[in-house]
Amino acid sequence: MAAALLLGTPLAGREAVAQPQVTSQRDIVYADYPTGPLHLDLHRAPGTKAAPVLVVIHGGAWARGQRPANWTGYRRFVQAGFAVLSVQYRLSWAARAPAAVEDIRCVMGWIARVAPRERLDPSRIVLMGTSAGAHLALMAGFIRPDDGLDPASCGPVPRAAAILDFYGPSDLRAESLGAWASPSIGKWVGTGDAGAAMAARMSPIMLVRRGQPPVFIAHGDADPVVPLVASTTLKAALDQAGVPAALHVVPGGGHGRSDPQAQDRLLAEAVAFLEQHRVIR
Repeated sequence: MAAALLLGTPLAGREAVAQPQVTSQRDIVYADYPTGPLHLDLHRAPGTKAAPVLVVIHGGAWARGQRPANWTGYRRFVQAGFAVLSVQYRLSWAARAPAAVEDIRCVMGWIARVAPRERLDPSRIVLMGTSAGAHLALMAGFIRPDDGLDPASCGPVPRAAAILDFYGPSDLRAESLGAWASPSIGKWVGTGDAGAAMAARMSPIMLVRRGQPPVFIAHGDADPVVPLVASTTLKAALDQAGVPAALHVVPGGGHGRSDPQAQDRLLAEAVAFLEQHRVIR
């Protein structure tokens, strides 16, 4: 059976990782809009030290999906000392771009505000997503405060320490997508000239510049939804800008579930990447 990658659900570590003891706080409101409040769940193991934070961003073409119901798919990170945040964001039917990006930036601001109380380390925020969630992780991690995408109500937003990109789109411009263009993009960024301008503004590859956080990329070479070129071109741009990056190509990998062993190997590589760049210390 061909290897595959996981879409929109937790990347599951298995037998190799011991079960830690974790306390969960659920349905915390981090922002409120006319369309309704936005929630996150905070999971962390006991400890007195300020923990690095893994922000988990679900996929679903910016239009569907929901935050993972539990933390168990991220136990490798919990064992490495991370607190895990699984987050809700506004989908395209509720608010178009750049709303979802603003929401992830607000989550980062929330972490900074509650850090002393919740024993979190806002200098070690890792953004992790699959598919559209990986796109949002890249956008939120690459944005700077002077890019004009941080809502004032969210407060100062700290810099991401690293980004874990699992087969995310890196360029939403129609001329770059070609045959891979998806109606989901138009539903999120809009159409016509304004939509084209927003697509460019929402393309992570347009934000690549020296000094960006390290990026771990995983992508299947048989992905029928987001082509591998989305990750190879991103990796090339990061290399040119001198941004630390690693690309793991999964032979035969598609855009869906994979066997547990393949998933766990990718997670182990992601953790090693964070250790290499001293996010885990």
